[in-house]
Amino acid sequence: MSLWGWQWLLYCLHVPGSVWGLDGGGEGACQLIAKPVSGSVYRAGDVVIGGLFPIHVEAPLPEQEFRSIKENYTCTIFKQRAYRWLQTMIFAVEEINRDPALLPNLTLGFLASDTCRSEGTTLGAALAMVTGKETSVVETDCGTTPEVPVIIGDARSTASIVVAQTLGPFDLPMVSYLATCTCLSDNWKYPSFFRTVPSDAFQARGMAKLLRLQRWVWVGLVSEDDDYGKFGVQLLLQELQGSGVCVAYSEVLPKVPSKRKIRHIVDTIRGSTARVVVAFVGFTGHSGALMEEVVRQNITDKQWIASEAWVTYSTIASPKNMPSLAGTIGFALKKADIPGLGPFLTRLHPDGDYQKSDPFLRELWEEMFGCSLGVDLSVTLSSRRQCTGSEVIREGESQYADVSQLRASYNVYKAVYAIAYAIQDMMACRPGDGVFNGGQCPDIRKLQPSQIVHYLRGVNFSTPVGESFHFDMNGDPPASYDIINWHMTPEGTAEFVQVGHFLSSEGSDDQFLIDMDKVVWGGGSGDEVLVSVCSADCPPGTRHAVQKGRPVCCFDCLSCAEGEISNTTGSVECIRCPERFWSNPDRTACIPQLVDFLSYSDTMGVILSVISVSGATLTAGALATFLYHRHTALVKANNSELSFLLLLSLKLCFLCALVFIGQPKPWTCMLRHTLFGISFVFCISCLLSRTVVVLVAFRATLPGENLMRYFSPTQQRMGISLCTLIQVLICVLWLALAPPRPAERGDREGRGPRVVLECEVGSVVGFSLVLGYIGLLASLCLLLAFLARKLPDNFNEAKFITFSMLIFCAVWISFIPAYVSSPGKYTVAVEIFAILASSFGLLFCLFAPKCYIILLRPERNTKKYMMSK
Repeated sequence: MSLWGWQWLLYCLHVPGSVWGLDGGGEGACQLIAKPVSGSVYRAGDVVIGGLFPIHVEAPLPEQEFRSIKENYTCTIFKQRAYRWLQTMIFAVEEINRDPALLPNLTLGFLASDTCRSEGTTLGAALAMVTGKETSVVETDCGTTPEVPVIIGDARSTASIVVAQTLGPFDLPMVSYLATCTCLSDNWKYPSFFRTVPSDAFQARGMAKLLRLQRWVWVGLVSEDDDYGKFGVQLLLQELQGSGVCVAYSEVLPKVPSKRKIRHIVDTIRGSTARVVVAFVGFTGHSGALMEEVVRQNITDKQWIASEAWVTYSTIASPKNMPSLAGTIGFALKKADIPGLGPFLTRLHPDGDYQKSDPFLRELWEEMFGCSLGVDLSVTLSSRRQCTGSEVIREGESQYADVSQLRASYNVYKAVYAIAYAIQDMMACRPGDGVFNGGQCPDIRKLQPSQIVHYLRGVNFSTPVGESFHFDMNGDPPASYDIINWHMTPEGTAEFVQVGHFLSSEGSDDQFLIDMDKVVWGGGSGDEVLVSVCSADCPPGTRHAVQKGRPVCCFDCLSCAEGEISNTTGSVECIRCPERFWSNPDRTACIPQLVDFLSYSDTMGVILSVISVSGATLTAGALATFLYHRHTALVKANNSELSFLLLLSLKLCFLCALVFIGQPKPWTCMLRHTLFGISFVFCISCLLSRTVVVLVAFRATLPGENLMRYFSPTQQRMGISLCTLIQVLICVLWLALAPPRPAERGDREGRGPRVVLECEVGSVVGFSLVLGYIGLLASLCLLLAFLARKLPDNFNEAKFITFSMLIFCAVWISFIPAYVSSPGKYTVAVEIFAILASSFGLLFCLFAPKCYIILLRPERNTKKYMMSK
C-alpha cells in the first residue's frame, strides 16, 4: 500500500464508523468496510466541490477497543446556523450553474458532510470525500484523481489543521470559511490551504487598538482550549506588548464540559478588579455554559469584548443573557446581503424528495416548529405533536432563516465563487500557454488538486454583491471587520448595531473607525466609557512605582523628588526641571529658582550695614579726637603717627564689610577678599609695630644700649609697609592666577529651592595664604604683647594689645567652623560678622580707654601723671 493508503488507514481507524482498510477476502482490492458516521448531501456535477459543516456539535465517543464496528452512530445537538451555511453553498453552486458567462458548458456539483464539530469526524468526512463513497475501489484507481478535488471547510481551526496536515502532502486544496487561526497562514506548512475569513492576527490587532483607544489597561482573557482560542490569545498578548495594557487573568474553557471549572472561571471574572473581559470563544455549548453561569451569578458590571465567532451569535444574545451582556462590543466578519438567498432558504419543505436528498431537513423542521415528522416511539411517548405539513419557513423567524447577519454565510458564498473563478481561469487556458508540463492546460473533466491550488492563488474577482476579492501569498483574504455593539431593545432582546469598521492588510495602514455616539457601553455604564484599571492614574506631581511582583499596570503613586515635576495625570516618570528652574511645592510646574544673596534690602544686610557704618563712624571719631588732642601727653606717649595709621586701617576694616553685601560681581568678588586681606594686615602690622616699640623701650635696660635707634618712625613705617607689601603681593598673585569669581550654588534649605549667588575663592591656596598671613602676624603680635604685659601700669599699652589680640584670634578661630556650616547667604553674613567683631574688639580695647581719659579725665592726660609710676 502507498504512503497515502497507510495514512488513510491510520487516521480512519480512529474514527468511529469510518474504518477503512484492505479487504481480506479479495486480493488487490481496496474496500470500504464502514460508512462515515456523519450525514451528507450530494449532487453530481462535472466538478464536485466538497463541503465540511458542523451541522451537529456533539459527536459520539470513539470506539477504543477496536474489536467490533458499532452501528447507528449519530451526532447530536443540531445547529441551524451551520445548516444555513450548507444551504448557502448549495445556493452559490446553483447560482453559478445558472450563469452562462461564468462556467459555460460545465456544471458544478457538491458533496457536503456534517463534521459534528469533532476532529475525528471531520477527518473521516474529508477522507470519504476524496476517496469516493463506493463500497469497493479497484486498486488501480487507489491514489489517482479523487472524486472531490477541492474542499470548502472546515469551520474550526483545529479541525482544519488536522485535515490540512493530512491532505496537504497531496496538494488537495481547502478553502475555509471560518478557520481563523493565524497558524494556518504558514504557507510552508499548509501550501494548499486558503480561506475567505481573515486571520486572527488582524482581529487581535483591532482588539488591541480598541483597548488602547478606550484606555482599558486592566483586562481579563477567556479562551477555549483549542487552536482558535490559544493562538487568538497569544496574538492579542503580542499586540499588547509595550502598550501599557496588562492582563489580570487568563482562563481557558475546558474541552470537556465541567461545571466546577466553569464556576471557577466565572468566580475569577467576578472577583477581579478588571472590568473588561476579552472572550476568544466559539459558538459552542462551552461558551453558552459560561454565559449561563455569568447570568446565574448576576455579573452585570463587566464590559465584554467578543471575538468574531460569537459577536453576532443570537443564541448567546438571548433575552435572559442581556442584563449581563448588554453593551458587548466586538469584531464581526463583514456582512453582506446576498440577493435571493432568503427565498432560497425558505423554499424547503419536508416532502419525500427533500428528505431523501437531505438527511438534515427532518431535524431542522422538528427543531424549528417543535413537532415530529413521521412515527417515532420516543416522540410518541413524549409530548411533542406531529407536524401537519402545512408549516412554512419565513425569513427572520428562526436562526436558520435569519439573513440579517450574513457573515460566515457570505464567506461560504465567496469560497464557492473563488473555486468557480479558478476553474474559469483553467478553462481560459490555451494549449501551449499552460503552466503544466511544457505548456499543457488542465483537463477540466479530470482536475488534479495541484492545478486548482495554482489557479486559486491567482484569482481576483468581484462577487455578485460587488466586493473585490483575492488571496495573498499566504492564502489569506484582505481583513475587513464590522465593529458590532449589542443594544438592548425595550422588549429586552438584542440588537446588533454596527458602530464602526476595521480594515487591515499586511503592508498597508490600518483603518479603524468607530462612532462613539452610537456605542452603548457595558457594565451598566450606558453612554459613559467604563473604566478598567488596576491602579487609578496618579495625580499631577506624582509618578508610578510598580508594585513588586505585579504587572506594570499595578502601581503606587510616589511624589516627585525636588526639582522634578509631573504636570499630567498618570505620569510614569517625573521630568527634571531645566537649569535655573525648580519645582513648585505641588511638583506640578517648574518655576524660576529664587536668586538668593545678601543684599542691602535684606534685614540682615541692613543690620550689618548699619553696624559697619557705625564702626567706621566711631573709628573716625576716635581719629578726630586724637588729631584734636595730638599735642597732649597721652597721644604723644602712644606714638601718634602709629595711632593715626592704626585708626585709618581700622576704618578700612569696617568699610570693607560693605563690599561683602550686594549681588556678587566679578569686580566685587576680587575687591572683597583683597580689601579684607590688605586692610587687616595693615592694621595688624601697625599693632605689631607698636608692640615691638613698647617692648624694646622698656626692655632695653643695659647701660649704653640704644636699641630705639633701630625703631625710629621711619623704620616703623618701613616695617609696616613691608608687612603690608607681602600681603599685596599674595593678593596680586591670587588675582592673576585664579581670582575669586561669582558662582551659583543650589540650596534647598531655608525658604525653599533657590540659587545662592556667592563668590568662589578661585584658589583655595591663595585664600589660605591670605588668611594664614593675617593669622601669622596676629599670633606674633599676641606673643610679643603677652611678653610685655607687666610693664608699668600707666604705660602698659601691651595689656590692651594682648586683650585685643585675644579677642581677634578668638573671633577668627570660631569663624572657621561657623563659615563652613552656614547655608547660603549666611556664609557671607558670618564672614562680615567676623570682620566687624574683630574690628570692634581692636577699636574698643585699644582706643576706648584713651578716649575716656582724653575726653572725660583730662587731669590724667599729663606727663606728670603718666610718669608717676
